[in-house]
Amino acid sequence: MIMEEKKKLPPVNGGYSLHTFEQLKDVYEEYIHVEKDRQHIVEAFNFIVKKHEGQTRRSGEPYYHHLIEVAYIVAILHCGPATIIAALLHDVVEDTDTTVEDIKKMWGEDVAQIVDSLTKIQRLKLSKMNASEFEAEDHRKIFLGMAKDIRVILIKLADRLHNLRTLGALSLERQKAISKETLDVFIPIAHRLGLEKIKSEMQDLCLKYLEPEKYEEIKRLLSKKEKTMGKSLDSTKKRIADILFEKHIPFEIESRIKSIYSIYNKVYIKGHPFDEVYDILAFRIITETEIQCYEILGLIHQIYKPVPGRFKDYIAMPKPNMYQSLHTTILSGDGNIYEVQIRTKEMDEIAESGVAAHWAYKEGGYNYEKEQKEIENKLHWFRDFVAMSDESSEENASAAEYINNLTKDIFEANIYVFTPKGKVIELPNQATPVDFAYRIHTKIGDQCVGALVNGVMVPLNTVLKTGDIVEIRTSKTSPGPSERWLDFVVSSTAKSQIRKFISKRDAELLRDEKIAKGHQSLLDAFKDRGYTEAEMKEILDANKKALLENYNCETLDDLYVAISNHKPSTNAVLEFLKVKRKDNAPSFRKKEIKRSTCPVRCKGVGKIAIALSNCCNPIPGDDIIGYITKGKGVTVHRKNCPNVMREKERLVEVCWSDEIEISNYPVDIILECGDRPNLLTDIINSLSQQKVAVNSIHARLLNNGAKCVITATILVSDAKRLRDIFDILLGISSVYNVDRVIH
Repeated sequence: MIMEEKKKLPPVNGGYSLHTFEQLKDVYEEYIHVEKDRQHIVEAFNFIVKKHEGQTRRSGEPYYHHLIEVAYIVAILHCGPATIIAALLHDVVEDTDTTVEDIKKMWGEDVAQIVDSLTKIQRLKLSKMNASEFEAEDHRKIFLGMAKDIRVILIKLADRLHNLRTLGALSLERQKAISKETLDVFIPIAHRLGLEKIKSEMQDLCLKYLEPEKYEEIKRLLSKKEKTMGKSLDSTKKRIADILFEKHIPFEIESRIKSIYSIYNKVYIKGHPFDEVYDILAFRIITETEIQCYEILGLIHQIYKPVPGRFKDYIAMPKPNMYQSLHTTILSGDGNIYEVQIRTKEMDEIAESGVAAHWAYKEGGYNYEKEQKEIENKLHWFRDFVAMSDESSEENASAAEYINNLTKDIFEANIYVFTPKGKVIELPNQATPVDFAYRIHTKIGDQCVGALVNGVMVPLNTVLKTGDIVEIRTSKTSPGPSERWLDFVVSSTAKSQIRKFISKRDAELLRDEKIAKGHQSLLDAFKDRGYTEAEMKEILDANKKALLENYNCETLDDLYVAISNHKPSTNAVLEFLKVKRKDNAPSFRKKEIKRSTCPVRCKGVGKIAIALSNCCNPIPGDDIIGYITKGKGVTVHRKNCPNVMREKERLVEVCWSDEIEISNYPVDIILECGDRPNLLTDIINSLSQQKVAVNSIHARLLNNGAKCVITATILVSDAKRLRDIFDILLGISSVYNVDRVIH
């Protein structure tokens, strides 16, 4: 049974009537028919009347009337029972002794989670900071609270809309502060969700309190224009209706006046004279099918001249918030100009209610999680909004940076490009193919090696424009994003992912270096005590568990990293392992003196000069052969070097020394490529990212520019390292062959 309400109060704040719970029931019972769901909503209403008893708003009415209004707005959007209940309960945890656990017991986990999110938005305490950072932190907490559940967003928007309707009861300072926050925080989200009615009303109310004089002036001009154009408006509307009746096309036609805020934006922000704002008065024609939309457009253009450049087809190419309609601007016979919008009933519902129309409550097969995922898939910006909010929480990014990124990447994005399959991708101004790649998927961005725009290969820093068709070339062997990309990407998503990748890669490279250094240090210590590498491995394997536990390491690689940081020292490890010096072990100093400076030993030959050849530049790991040169000792070649392959005499067996010192050796390489912009830059960046020193590099074009040949001299430690570098170079777009050069 519904508790008795007090007598309905008179309108407040300029004519906004308060709704009763019975009126709310009339709305939700049109589409919610399950008696149990209806009863739960009634129980929620009875609960808030009791819990908020004695509480009033600044305007004087009982507090629970605000909760009815919020629930009424979400019910108009055809939200489900859980959302309506949560709307009624959204302040009960904050303002009464009710807990989230109480709500969970009475109305279930789903309602409890929504109310909890709404409560946290209100409750989160702000840290001490300067005014701008305080505001940014406040806004971030609102966004973070809304990011995971669209129902939280809808309730929060409804809550703010009703607060704006009753701002007259607050001080002038509070009116301006709330209006400004609404423009900064809530209106961009309402716009992105396609909630046109809510957005438009919010904008007009904000303008009323922020710019009251301009608001009243536009209102006066609109009223005057509507009076002077009334006869023309009716005549044009009747003529369009007559032709549609004659053609037996089902339709509804209505006229509408452009919102006050939209006119303010054109007149005061963009600087257009009021008389040159052509779409102040417009017709909206609603029909049944898409084909009929185009048929109506053709008929209107037959009888009225369209204004050039003013036709927009949002049916073929919907806006990112799923808005669809045909827009044209026509000249009436009496010289007046009107905008005409043509769409189906379904399109009109989405145009007015945005995502809520698509996501409206459906009894029977309703699945909130499935619907939420569908929305994220359809609204790419919302997926990015969720991801960006997650990253902000994980990385503890500054509030100001988060709000700036959110504004730039999502709320101000206005470049629309296509994937090869025709999907529309929205990007910020000055976006590049790399921004596009990361908007599609992080993995696509990380593996990006090239891009085609409208079928033509372009540099990765090319600025995209609306209508471009963008295709990203990827490679699994790509070295990953370059630091140079940070100089031209504009989306915070791309910048964040590039920095993450580079940071992770640098950490891995540093770790690999430390592992090698720690391993070599321990090996040197073992050898100094007379043990071979094989003996060291045997000792480590036998004592691995105790060794790792003692030094709090999970793997031997972790131990090598610790040794490279001198925590522990190699001597400490040897003492723990009880490794004693062998009687015949030479001191480390003596061993170093005996170590040959040449990395190659010549078998069966006494003291003789040995040098690496300059023609094939052998490096450790290559199969090698010695060639006896008169008066110059032995020159070491790779076995496949054409300068020695035919020799049958004067060849001697040589091998790489067991005690070879880590060093870098020059290697001449050649790359065969298809020419493209920034190719040489990408190659140099890839080598730089791998910390490969480049002594020289040259490029030349062949076959009238169809082919590019690049030669370079690089420094590498051994053949395995060279093979790894070759794999990376082959992963660069347009590079199709890499080889060593033999002079």
